[in-house]
Amino acid sequence: MDTGDLFEKIQGGERGADGARALPPAPLAHRMRPRSLDELVGHEKVIGRGRPLRSWIEADRLPSLILWGPPGCGKTTLARVISEHTRSRFASLSAVLSGVKDIKEAVEQARLWRSRGARTILFVDEIHRFNKSQQDALLPHVEDGTVILVGATTENPSFELNSALLSRARVIRLERIAAEAIEKLLERALLDVENGLGGLLALEAPAIRWLADISEGDARRALTALETLALNSGGQDGPALRLEQVQDILSTSGSRQPLPYDKDGEEHHNVVSAFIKSLRDSDPHAGLYYLARMLEAGEDPLFICRRLVILASEDVGNADPRGLQIALAAKEAVDFVGMPEARISLAQAVTYLACAPKSNASYEGINQAISEVRATGALEVPLHLRNAPTALMKREGYGAGYKYAHAQKDGRSRQTHLPVPLVGRRFYEPRDSGYEKQLKLRLDELNRDFES
Repeated sequence: MDTGDLFEKIQGGERGADGARALPPAPLAHRMRPRSLDELVGHEKVIGRGRPLRSWIEADRLPSLILWGPPGCGKTTLARVISEHTRSRFASLSAVLSGVKDIKEAVEQARLWRSRGARTILFVDEIHRFNKSQQDALLPHVEDGTVILVGATTENPSFELNSALLSRARVIRLERIAAEAIEKLLERALLDVENGLGGLLALEAPAIRWLADISEGDARRALTALETLALNSGGQDGPALRLEQVQDILSTSGSRQPLPYDKDGEEHHNVVSAFIKSLRDSDPHAGLYYLARMLEAGEDPLFICRRLVILASEDVGNADPRGLQIALAAKEAVDFVGMPEARISLAQAVTYLACAPKSNASYEGINQAISEVRATGALEVPLHLRNAPTALMKREGYGAGYKYAHAQKDGRSRQTHLPVPLVGRRFYEPRDSGYEKQLKLRLDELNRDFES
């Protein structure tokens, strides 16, 4: 089999009598889309028997839906399968390419079909990309039932969709497809002669398992990688490809996919949140893992440095004052050395801060002080603490009675410093952790000395 014939068979293209292509090639991921509810895998919690969504579909009483899940989890496929199982026509829009005019045209078509007794499922891909006016244009037609809206989004709908539209739809959360389910999809594609790669490619079981694992729950990515293997393996009729062969083909064909990590999206915030909470909980292993996730996804190292500096003061604080120094030193290393070598300095800062004793006393102290200022306003500064650069101010009592600490026998005076209504108020409460334990003993001693 020559390469041209192999390409034709893999892509599923057809040729006319004159040899010219009659139909454009369809990607394997498209050809292998499930066509029935029973062919859907990986979403049993949502679409399994007895689940509300399946009951709505089987009873043909589908409400408007927002399908929320990561790329490649099957949102578009589920929408198409739903339309096949209900007595509704299927219309689709892409929020990337469509505007209010397209929405109005789709609604007019739906209204026409409704007059003939047919309902319309309007599928909107990437619905989170619709702005407020576009979402508002949909709202009345969803409300009066002209269309049954099925929107697909990778972003958290509570952030991206307006509350009015969200209140008129049921949100269905789709998780990443489990590796075991993706294995089934790959095996199905390798056996399917009509739509898949049956007779064109075979993989050993460890290779299929590895391919499912690295696909990170994305069925489209897994099937695209499988198609790449078929196109680059030469179509040989020999033994099934081993794991090492699969890894070699994919590494040299540019098939490695970037990690899912939108710097402005939910996955970014999820990873950063897990990173900070791991360090706060003194887990250097998880800290290094999430650091690697961010670096491999292309996160700005200076963003990571900023988070480390904040954590060094907020969560480590005076329990280990060196934490702030090390966080700032990591920032200097990123600036001076650059990536990828600066990853080592970042790792050093991450592991140090994770293992350091923790205290948020400084963080809580400034928050309490700010709350007091907001509650009581600009209380008068005691007269003895005020500067008196003019004769008038001296006559008014500014600075009167002030005691210079270094002139006192033990280096401190017993004068008050807070405004009168706040005398005795304590904002900083050191913890019994690390170096702050010594600060606590010192502060307790100073307070007893002052009170005596």
